[in-house]
Amino acid sequence: MVKGPGLYSDIGKKSRDLLYRDYQVDQKFSITTYTSSGVALTSSGIKKGELLTADVSTQLKNKNITTDVKVDTNSNVFTTITIDEPAPGLKTIFSFKVPDQRSGKVELQYQHEYAGITAGMGLTANPIVHFSGIVGNSLLSAGTDLSFDTASGAITKLNAGLNFIKDDLVASLTLNDKGDTLNASYYHIVSPLSNTAVGAEISHSFSSNENTLSIGTQHALDPLTTIKGRVNNSGKASALIQHQFRPKSFFTLSGEVDTKAIEKSAKVGLAVALKP
Repeated sequence: MVKGPGLYSDIGKKSRDLLYRDYQVDQKFSITTYTSSGVALTSSGIKKGELLTADVSTQLKNKNITTDVKVDTNSNVFTTITIDEPAPGLKTIFSFKVPDQRSGKVELQYQHEYAGITAGMGLTANPIVHFSGIVGNSLLSAGTDLSFDTASGAITKLNAGLNFIKDDLVASLTLNDKGDTLNASYYHIVSPLSNTAVGAEISHSFSSNENTLSIGTQHALDPLTTIKGRVNNSGKASALIQHQFRPKSFFTLSGEVDTKAIEKSAKVGLAVALKP
């Protein structure tokens, strides 16, 4: 893979992963097995309150082509076909859902030493066209992300972003919702040896004049166990502990409490992912 600015979706990803990844208040279980021919089979279930949903997915890799098929409890069949590097730096993704005849999409991703481009569109008569691009290098990059509705002739999404990466520091600034929301994020590695990091994200809405702030941290107790904590300005405090009890298999316990309504019960989430 070409080392460069990446894609537009990489702007702010480090802080987002620190602040939001693996936090949950539901119960989730997944198990993956592999056939002798290398086909991956994954069964997963998630309980949200009284609602229980499940799905079964399979992944087949043949040279540079990866096919993913997932069937859920509502009899929907999701299929994604990814062709990796049909040309240097290029990736092609086809996706569709059965029985939704309007769900077909095609996406192209191209990564260069000084640029990253993503373009996609729905396979319909009047599709929504998506485009995002970023230019720069592995230190400083800037880009834009937009969507255009060919049926109405209107721009439905327009975002812009700036990303700065220097050694143990990542800082990002994005302007979203057609200029209505300004978002700034920060990620800093305090100690690489213990995987200790801190991060923050602040957003300001110009239309409502509201601010949101989230601050989080993570620390590895040992090479297989990580703890994380997060708090925001609405008074929600969250924490999790994740343990890798065998290669690629994780146990995650997380919780959330509303410090402004401490009399309410804390929310607890549990996730178990098993892989051979």
